[in-house]
Amino acid sequence: MTATIQDNPFFVLGVSPDASRIEIEREAQKLLGMLELGFAEVQAYATPVGPQPRTAEAVRAAVAALRDPYRRLVAELWARHAPPAVAAAPETAEPAPELAGLRRALGWRP
Repeated sequence: MTATIQDNPFFVLGVSPDASRIEIEREAQKLLGMLELGFAEVQAYATPVGPQPRTAEAVRAAVAALRDPYRRLVAELWARHAPPAVAAAPETAEPAPELAGLRRALGWRP
């Protein structure tokens, strides 16, 4: 059984609860290859409680969990009824130029 919502196999693999077994296996192999090569875009995954680090062990555990019909059913229920996933917030120091102009037009001071 999935211990926490951030460990949900569907979130770890980044697949829909409707994904077929073949789609899950393909995605896992793709993620393992990308992790091995050090691609930055697969180093974390989105969950309802914020981004979590993705490791090869977590990917293997997620696939193993989804191979078991009972564990997959539990994971599907949690994934389908979870709040929307929260991705990493983009780091912006300055507001967009159009917002700065809008603020000045509305009388805001820096």
